[in-house]
Parts: sequence; structure tokens; C-alpha cells
Amino acid sequence: MASEVGENPTVARRQLRQQAGRTRSGRNAFFVGAGIVLSRISGVVREGFLAAWLGTRSSADAFSAALRIPKLLQNLLGEGALSASFIPVYSQVLHRGDERRAGQVAGAVAGLLTLLTGALVLFSVLLARPLAAVVAPGFSGQKHELTVYLIHIVAPGVGFLVLSAWCLGVLNSHRRFFLSYVAPVLWNTAIIIGLATAGIRAWAEANIAEAAAWGVLIGGGLQFFIQLPAVRAVVPHLRITFSTRLQAVRAVARRFLPAVAGRGVVTLGNYTDLILASLLATGAVAVLDRAQVLYLLPISVFAVSVAAADLPELSRASASAASPSDSGQIPNNADHVSIARRLAQGSERVLLFLMFSTVAFIMLGGEIVAALYERVNFTSDDTLIVWWVLAVYSAGMVASGLSRLLQNACYAAGDVAGPARISGIRLAISLVVGIVLMFQLDRIAIDSGTLYSVGSLPAFTPLDAAERAGTELRHLGPIGLAAGSMLGASVELALLKRRVRRAIHHRVEFHRSIMRLIPATLLAAASGGLIVWWLGSQNAILVAMLALAVSGFVYLIVANIAGHPVSRTLFRPLRRIIWGPPRQ
Repeated sequence: MASEVGENPTVARRQLRQQAGRTRSGRNAFFVGAGIVLSRISGVVREGFLAAWLGTRSSADAFSAALRIPKLLQNLLGEGALSASFIPVYSQVLHRGDERRAGQVAGAVAGLLTLLTGALVLFSVLLARPLAAVVAPGFSGQKHELTVYLIHIVAPGVGFLVLSAWCLGVLNSHRRFFLSYVAPVLWNTAIIIGLATAGIRAWAEANIAEAAAWGVLIGGGLQFFIQLPAVRAVVPHLRITFSTRLQAVRAVARRFLPAVAGRGVVTLGNYTDLILASLLATGAVAVLDRAQVLYLLPISVFAVSVAAADLPELSRASASAASPSDSGQIPNNADHVSIARRLAQGSERVLLFLMFSTVAFIMLGGEIVAALYERVNFTSDDTLIVWWVLAVYSAGMVASGLSRLLQNACYAAGDVAGPARISGIRLAISLVVGIVLMFQLDRIAIDSGTLYSVGSLPAFTPLDAAERAGTELRHLGPIGLAAGSMLGASVELALLKRRVRRAIHHRVEFHRSIMRLIPATLLAAASGGLIVWWLGSQNAILVAMLALAVSGFVYLIVANIAGHPVSRTLFRPLRRIIWGPPRQ
């Protein structure tokens, strides 16, 4: 080995850089994941408070709709668009060592983003009534009026969240990951405090929703301002301007518009779900929210953390910030080998955790939902419907997680428009399937654990207003929307694989890793199901914790035996404790 290194110093240096990059990427992903875990746990607690005090009643639908409408700003202008446009360009400016120029770029982007966000927040406040009518056309009467009122409160708070995404972009580019991803804990905490205060004082449900909305506003400000000192520390030459004279700022702007379009497609999908859910029976919007919080938790912790940690490193590895050609090819001077290697390593980490999360939500989802939500106004029927929606969503979890990695490879090299077009195809498929299925399933309802037919099939129109407004039954319409999302995610993954393979001239295959984890997945499902059957009607929290612990341990053991590299890394400290360090 020594002679090889001596004879090939260039190869040796490349190997050392690759090893350092893997170590840095893993460490950064840990910090991102740790921050996301804390923020998502606080999010689940927030949803638990919402479920307890608002249940799935009309005020819960109004709050969910009001929060989603101005969050359009965050989804369009926030983390996703900035990650695709700002981080790659800014990281390359930092890589050249020009701190003054980096401060100018960061300040110009901040100034322009503030102008745009402020204008759109003002637009949301002034036009809250027509926006509510467009996004939730099924709402009427007091539910519509409450939605409009709540939009007036939450819109400025979500504007702060957009600016906090700029802080995230700056800190990530400087390899400071933890603070930006843990900051949403403050946002969730403010909402929880508002809910708890109103609930303990036994306010009316509309007033409880209003208290939660004020929590959104206050929490958004806290999330933004807590990151500012860290940004000032890493960007000493930061100067807020509105100039576009710098080439790097213009490069961000060129990438930003396609990134916003891409995020717009994804956001349109979320808002399409909201529009369609407003045409279903009461509680559909709240049910989708409860299920999505759980479904997005493992994707955020394991897929987003890996993608976020790799994006600055991949951007530094790219030799050019040039935009992709009209054919969508990643520029030829990008480090194709590095991108392919990082995709393989990242997919191993993502698959290990997302495959277990999928089987956990499908097999143990009822106990998980009951443990988190079932109290006060959240009934056992609510638990069943949220579990079924979660299970259908989860069937597309692996596809969604892997798609984040493939999108990341495109963003790192400047291909922003390609993933946007593919997201459009995903949206079209989700929309068609969702519309076809949701009206059929809304004719089926559950009451005290028993299914009932409440209309004739097939059906292609909503239930009449009186039936939709009833609160006695829980309808299955949201499952149709979840099924559309699941199928759309699968198609998106297939198209992204083809695009990245053509661009980097390497096959992108996950089949071998998935097959290696199939035995562990099946045995984890069996062990978790056995725990649920054995404990029967015991406390839901106890059953959920024990079933998750046992099935998770079985899963990791079997994956380790099957030779999965990430599982072996996780078990390495345990092996050293039991058998001691390996012999030299």
C-alpha cells in the first residue's frame, strides 16, 4: 500500500479527500437529523395538542386551511427553492475564499427576498377572503369566516419562516447545520403554549384556533431572530442590499425562478389536496394533516438530512455553476463519480430507516396514532381513519425519500428545471388518481369501528352539503388522496432515476439494497404484529413503545446479519463492548 501511495500521490490525495468527505457528510447529516428529530418531535406534540383541543371538528379544518394558505409563501420561496438556487452558488463563492464577496451575495439575496416576501404577505392579508374561497371552496358560513380571520393572523408569521430559510441557506453553506433545523422547535412551542392556555381556560373552539394562530405569528418571529446572531458570526461582511449587479446574485436569480416553479408544482399538489379535501366530509382536512405529520417525520429526519448535508459538498465538487443545457444534462465538468458515490452511500442510509418506517406505520400505525392523538375530542374512529391514510401514504415513503437524493444531485450541478417538470408529472398522476378514488371512498364511513355505505357507487360528485357537514361518522375519502400521492411518488422516482443516470453516465440502482433489507422488513413486521396481538387492549402508549422497540431491534439485527453496511456501522460500538476491539 505504501508503494502504491508513493507511486500514485494524486490517487492517494483523491482517496484521502473522498474519505474526509464521507466523514464530513456523515457528521453533517447527523447534526441535520438531530435538529430535525427535535423539531419533528415538537411538531408531533403540537399535533397532539391540536387533536386534543380541536379534534376533527370544523375549527380544526379552518385552522389547517388558514395555516396552509399563507404557507404557500414558505413552500414557494423558502427552504426548497433556496436550497436549489442559493446554496450551490453561495457555497462555490465560499470555496473560492472571498469572504467579502460572500457577504455581498448573502446580503443582496436577503434584501431581495425580504422585498418579495413582504409584498406577498401584504397580498395574503388584503386578499384573505378570496384566497380562502379559492383554496377551500367547500367551506362556507362560520367555517369560511374563521378561516379568513385566521389567515390575517398567521400570514406575517409565515413570512418570518421564509426569512429563516435564508438563514438556513447561509448556515448550511458554512457547514453550520444544527441551529437552523432545531429552530422550528420555537415555532411549535409557541403554538403549543397558545393551545394549552386556551384549552385549560376552556375557551370556545374558535378561540382556541385563534390562540394557535397567534402562536404561529410569535413562533415565526422567534425562529427567524434566533438564527440571526449565528449568521452574523459566519458572515462578518454581511451588508443588506437590493442590488443584482453581482454575477453570483444573478446566478441565484436565474436558478431561483425555475426552483420556485418546481416548488410551485409540489405546493400546488399540497393545495390541490386541500381543495379536494374541502369537498369531502367534515374532518378530511384535519385527518390529512394528522397523517402527513407522521408520514413526513422519517422522510425529514433520514432523507432530508442526508440530502441537506450533501448539497454544499456536492456544490463545492462541481467545477462550474453553469446552468444545465436545454436537454437537461448536468454539465460535463461536474464531478460525476463523486455524485454517483454519494448517491450510493446516501441511499444505503436512507433505505435502512425508511423501509423500517414504512412497515412500522403500516403494521403498527393504529397504536402509534392512538398513543399520540387519542384523547379528549379525538376518538377511536379518528384513530382508525388516520391510520389507514398514514398506511397508504407510507407505501410511497421509500420512493419519496430516494427522490430527495436524486433531486439533490440535479440541484448540485444546476439542473433545477428538470426535477420541476418531473414534479409536474407526479402532480398530474396524483390529481387524477386522487379525484377518481376520493369520491368513491367518501361514500364509505366508519362508526364505532364498523363500516357503512352512505351513498351509491360509482360516484363522481361530492356528497350533498348536509351529509358532508355531519360529524357523527368518519368518512374514508382522504384515503383516495393518499393513494394518488403514493402512486405519483413512485412515478417520480422512476423518472428521476432515468434523468440522473443519463446526466452522470452512471446507473442509479437501489434494487440490491432493497432486496438485502426485505428479510429484515418481513421479520420486523411479524414481531411488531405479534406484540400488538399479545398485549391486546393494553395502554396504547405502552403497546406502541414496546412494539416499535422489539420490531426495530429485530430489524437491525437481521439487516446486520444480511451485511447491510449502515446497520453494521450502527452495531460496531456494541460489538466492541461485547467482544472487545478487533485483533491487530
